[in-house]
Amino acid sequence: MTMMWETDQRERAVLVGLAPSTRRRSEVEGHLDELARLVDTAGGIEVARMVQERMAVDPATVVGAGFAKRIGEVCRDEGARLVVFDEDLTGSQMRNLEEVVPDDVKVVDRAAVILDIFAARARTREARTQVELAQLTYLLPRLTRRWQHLSRQAGGIGTRGVGETQLEIDRRLISRRISRLRKDLKAIESSRRRRRSKRSFAPTVALVGYTNAGKSSLFHRLTRADVGVEDRLFATLDPRARKVALGEGVSAVLTDTVGFIRKLPHHLVAPFRSTLEETAEADLVVHVVDASHPSWEDHLRVGEEVLSDLGVEPAKVVVALNKMDLLDGRLSPGTAGARGDVQISALTGEGLPELRSLLRGLLLAAPDVIVLRIPLAEAELVERALSLPYRLARRFSKDTLSVAVRVTAERLEETRLMPFCVASWGPAPAGAGRRPPGSQGRGEEHADL
Repeated sequence: MTMMWETDQRERAVLVGLAPSTRRRSEVEGHLDELARLVDTAGGIEVARMVQERMAVDPATVVGAGFAKRIGEVCRDEGARLVVFDEDLTGSQMRNLEEVVPDDVKVVDRAAVILDIFAARARTREARTQVELAQLTYLLPRLTRRWQHLSRQAGGIGTRGVGETQLEIDRRLISRRISRLRKDLKAIESSRRRRRSKRSFAPTVALVGYTNAGKSSLFHRLTRADVGVEDRLFATLDPRARKVALGEGVSAVLTDTVGFIRKLPHHLVAPFRSTLEETAEADLVVHVVDASHPSWEDHLRVGEEVLSDLGVEPAKVVVALNKMDLLDGRLSPGTAGARGDVQISALTGEGLPELRSLLRGLLLAAPDVIVLRIPLAEAELVERALSLPYRLARRFSKDTLSVAVRVTAERLEETRLMPFCVASWGPAPAGAGRRPPGSQGRGEEHADL
């Protein structure tokens, strides 16, 4: 008789977690829920979940010999072809575990699943280089299990040491490839820096947050860009940048980045550091948090740790509590960020005017921004102001032109515009939005970047 699961094309997986005495069982279950979503994103399906409670990690099999045998039995019963551990596995641990499960069952850890997702979603040359570097860095210390079929031949004449020799050859080849990829990545990073410098005149806002927090949905809502939005982990891998209008003539470049996740090993983060540099160099950072998730505070903490590691100043971080449409009441976290928080819904648009207003105010209040207000009657001075580089915003009223620029005092002196400096951008004067004669055709205000 054919089992129902034999008609399912997805790879059937058994998830395994470890609950030491220092960790609550509910926390372990939460991590396994996330691991199940990772497996689903990678194209698999959870068919069983096993949690081992023990005082410490077993150095040979993580979960102990007896529990490892039970894993093999569950794989046979459920028709599973994959065992995924929520803990990092060494090469020897993988080899020991594969010896006690059926021959056609693979044993991997959380990092391997994430790498598989990364490999499937990488599109640009930079992302593909980063993924390959991360894969090889992950594989290098785990090569011992790859050649166990050759090491079993070591008992016969003419075959002694073949496995070890091949292993050393592979290590050498992989090490050379890693070195080459690192050089390629440095060249790509230099090209990225040059591109960033060309658009440095425009203020930048980076979207960051836990994976599946709704960053891509918010990016689409704010920029109206035609980008893919999926209810999957790591739906965005390649960074995207688009212009966004923040109102009152203020525009910025909005960047969407790869999502954060718990228990992501350092060797996986390092190759993607160049992508995350967009965050470190942004004028403002919007930390998007899924407020409907039971562990949203934990997700917020993970994001804050990553931002701290990147050297992002807390003062330029705005926390956006997303998916408020899924909640019956309002949240009042009180500890959501140095500048407070904004409650939004990227799906319905709730709270987005408040977010735009907050970002606009913070950008214009930056210490290196100078605001000029020039009478339209001074035609020559108006032309000088409009020709200034590094312009953040402009706004016409009935009698004046307001311009926010990043420019040195020396340059202002040269253009004789210093006397027209004002304290702040402020609200739009009466008649704002009207253009003087001859100014038509300059383009929409939000395109003045």
